[in-house]
Amino acid sequence: MKSYREELWFETKTRRAYINITPQVAAAVKKSGIREGFCLVNAMHITASVYINDDEAGLIQDYDDFLERLAPHEPVAQYRHNRTGEDNGDAHLKRQIMGREVVAAVTDGQLDFGPWEQVFYGEFDGRRRKRVLIKIIGE
Repeated sequence: MKSYREELWFETKTRRAYINITPQVAAAVKKSGIREGFCLVNAMHITASVYINDDEAGLIQDYDDFLERLAPHEPVAQYRHNRTGEDNGDAHLKRQIMGREVVAAVTDGQLDFGPWEQVFYGEFDGRRRKRVLIKIIGE
């Protein structure tokens, strides 16, 4: 069995952002040379997420609105975590809802996705450098 590891780095200009990273993940699969296996993609920060869904602007805005209703950023005093001097208690909750990682099958050297499936990086406490791990294993 072979393995391949790559990191992607992001620094968004906004607090929250949703970035389609499918092209970067697909490129990593190609670079790996692995034809059959699995591809793990995970956010290496506790205020960011990786998830799979449709790349449709309305849906992305729906996600953002939904998450902000569930865990609004303000008032920041509503989160005990923010008593540490942080202001990102909401970002931790948003990450928990959206998830840490995804695993996708690799078949014939490509991501084996259903229709419309895309990989996204979700940022909930941006404006600083964060990374995403891509780990591919197989033959």
